[in-house]
Amino acid sequence: MKNIAIVGAASGWGAQDMGCADGPEALRAAGLAASLQTRGGHAEWAETLHPAPGHDRLWLVTDLCARLAQRVAAVLAGGDFPLVVGGDHSCAVGTWSGVHLVARGPLGLVWIDAHMDSHTPQTSPSGALHGMPLACLLGHGEPALTGLVGPGPVLLPQHVCLIGVRSFEAGEAALLERLGVRIFSMAEVHQRGIAAVFRDALNIAQNGTAGFGVSIDLDALDPEEEPGVGTPAKDGMHGEGLTRALQELHGNPHLLALEIAEYNPHRDRNGATARMALQLAAAALTSDTETGKFGGPQ
Repeated sequence: MKNIAIVGAASGWGAQDMGCADGPEALRAAGLAASLQTRGGHAEWAETLHPAPGHDRLWLVTDLCARLAQRVAAVLAGGDFPLVVGGDHSCAVGTWSGVHLVARGPLGLVWIDAHMDSHTPQTSPSGALHGMPLACLLGHGEPALTGLVGPGPVLLPQHVCLIGVRSFEAGEAALLERLGVRIFSMAEVHQRGIAAVFRDALNIAQNGTAGFGVSIDLDALDPEEEPGVGTPAKDGMHGEGLTRALQELHGNPHLLALEIAEYNPHRDRNGATARMALQLAAAALTSDTETGKFGGPQ
């Protein structure tokens, strides 16, 4: 297995609540690298990127994303596997733009999130940039972000899908519907089970692509169980079910990167969400899945 290079992105300026900026260092302190090592992964914490001094939120987010894109591209080009740890989810523009720079063809993406994150400045009620990264990656939104690593979209809609959506506004839903992006709502996850939905999502992300990635916003999980997230939304997924689904990723040669975002340690309860974040990463990236502890509801 490739060495796992963990890159933190301490992004908080994309959100109204900046608590997620402390997420990467909190997960580092919780032992993310050691957790992967003890389960058979070859992992090291490579770097945590912090916002540079700047004048406004757009500049701060764009600058951090640009540096993150170059760091992720360098990790991939060097033969290692990037695990990006946010920060608010605006960091995704940097993560997947970086993968795009190295991927030799179209990039697929499975976006696991309670929200669509597909607003543009014209549709967003809050103007928060962490509500816009998927739209930017699809080529819609702030020019500084849509053109972060060059002209043209990072992602094509036929190679993208969302899982767990249950909180969104009409404007972003209209954009994704117009583009034809497949959305597996939380209602569908409840009806069919996360395992079946995730298999369908992997088929979409791998069909006609040179490789794919998975971006996990921890608010996809039920906040009653995992409260330490930036923007909680009720009625989410159970962590154990998502853990089992992510085991499908281990050993897949087409998986190019993994991203875990929106951990807010200031809202966590006794470290429950931090432990779940470590469990999700281990399920996706290591062979020792400790199957016995992954029981529970789907």
